[in-house]
Amino acid sequence: MAACLFCKIIRGEIPALKLFESELTLAFLDIGPLSKGHSLIIPKHHGAKLHDIPDDQLAEVLSVTKKIAIAQGVQDYNILQNNGRVAHQVVDHVHFHLIPKPNESEGLGITWPTKEADKGELQKLLEEIKAKM
Repeated sequence: MAACLFCKIIRGEIPALKLFESELTLAFLDIGPLSKGHSLIIPKHHGAKLHDIPDDQLAEVLSVTKKIAIAQGVQDYNILQNNGRVAHQVVDHVHFHLIPKPNESEGLGITWPTKEADKGELQKLLEEIKAKM
């Protein structure tokens, strides 16, 4: 935690362009934005992955993200949250990106390589997941 970039921002050791701060949540403008208004919304509780954050610490994050989107007046936008290096997570502190998508060339670009799923395998997977919840 001592070396965590976002924890340093939370502690005030690194400056940030803060949009919102409460006891549980911090939101600030991304200094390497994909588009105008690209914001980061983070729980103050340190955890590398979503499942490391207690539910009560996550509750406010989405509400704040919504408020920032409304305040910016964005019509099209992405909310992105990555977990792990293979999933493109760079900072090991849970964070949500609010990325305005004003047009085709600005904002987040995504490809969605879908493939045909076997219905029997999907049913088996459904049962396995539900049994563990």
